[in-house]
Amino acid sequence: MTIVTRKQQESLQESLQQVVRLLDRHRVVEDMVHRQDMAKHELVEQLVHKQNLVELQKKLASLHPADVAHILEALPLFDRLLVWELVKSEHDGEILLEVSDAVRESLLADMENYEIIAAAEHLDADELADLVPDLSNEVRSELLGGLDEEERAQLQSALSYPEDEVGSLMDFEMVTIRDDVTLEVVLRYLRRFDELPNHTDKLFVVDHEQVLKGVLAINHLLVSDPDLTVHDAMATDVVTFRGHDDAGDAAQAFERYDLVSAPVVDSNHKVIGRLTVDMMVDVIREESDAEVLSLAGLKEEDLFSSVWKSAKNRWPWLAVNICTAFVASRVIGAFEETITHLVALAALMPIVSGIGGNTGTQTITLIIRGLALGQITPSNSSRLIGKEVGIALLNGLVWGSVLGVIAWLLYRQVSLGVVMMAAMMLNLLVAALVGILVPLTMQKLGRDPAYGSSVLLTATTDSMGFFIFLGLASVFLM
Repeated sequence: MTIVTRKQQESLQESLQQVVRLLDRHRVVEDMVHRQDMAKHELVEQLVHKQNLVELQKKLASLHPADVAHILEALPLFDRLLVWELVKSEHDGEILLEVSDAVRESLLADMENYEIIAAAEHLDADELADLVPDLSNEVRSELLGGLDEEERAQLQSALSYPEDEVGSLMDFEMVTIRDDVTLEVVLRYLRRFDELPNHTDKLFVVDHEQVLKGVLAINHLLVSDPDLTVHDAMATDVVTFRGHDDAGDAAQAFERYDLVSAPVVDSNHKVIGRLTVDMMVDVIREESDAEVLSLAGLKEEDLFSSVWKSAKNRWPWLAVNICTAFVASRVIGAFEETITHLVALAALMPIVSGIGGNTGTQTITLIIRGLALGQITPSNSSRLIGKEVGIALLNGLVWGSVLGVIAWLLYRQVSLGVVMMAAMMLNLLVAALVGILVPLTMQKLGRDPAYGSSVLLTATTDSMGFFIFLGLASVFLM
């Protein structure tokens, strides 16, 4: 178990700044030495070079692997690879697991095959399952060949599940006991361990076929009568998961029931692994990050990846944006004569589309959150649509009236104020419907409800906002 100490109570950001300062100083000194015309130039350069790198290496050695991973993600590629070379090799595997997939790709590309295999040797089977998909076939084969039979079976078991299912995340280190022994026997058995697996808050009670019968909480074990049998002390009401359960649903269950660990069972209720809270926290964080990116139609990318890679990541929805922008421009072009006769429309129409987009964003955020938490079902979606339509009409009436009054005060035309109010109400209604239907439709199609939703919402509220406002103006003001 890794114990993290911070003698000076440094924050992660302070550690990052210190590493950056050391890198900057290293570059400055190197540059100065290169510029000097002196005897034994190469020897001086080597000494200065080593002095700075040793100080940087000491700093990195004092940090937790997760902190080093954060620092690597925050550095440009050249500095990242320099820092990566200075990390102690025994921590390479842990750091590779902590960094994002995009950054991991850049680190693995800089490593020789033997370095990757050496890093992986320090990892358990469940941790290897997270790393193996990113390795070449050659490295993967060599790595599998170096595992014993039990580890190889565990790794292949984890790899048999898609990455978004519980089976790909389960940990194989757990403590199982029988129900026909006393708590005193269990305590003597636990004392034989050098240390318990991380996040062991309960022991799994199984029969001779590894079928789960219950769990014995560690805190209950410590305070109960040692003469009690496990059968009398164990709890039979157990939250369990199947290998093919969705990882996001499992993470929500951990949050809902305040779980630290939970057994994973097969169709015969045999224990095949366990889930732990640290892995579930990672799932929640990754889903949150993916949702934020999906709203803008983006996929995960290295913050310091090449211009070419980053540009390609943004092309799909930029292409969609160009198409929708042309649609919006054609809508405006169709009412060119109306705008020419009443110039005030050009100043007011962005307000209608802008507020519609804001309202739609509020709706779409709530719907995506509801879908992520499993709160929206086919049985309640129609009621939800009705509620959002009601909110849109009420907001449209209230704030449309406010804007109508403002338009009347500015241009002294009652009819223009009425058109403004009606357009606002209708566009807020459109925005609410799009904010609900887009994520629901994406989910029905088996896609991430957040993927590109914000882009589609903006496109629709802009085009429809212009069309509704200018259409009403053409009918009632011309």
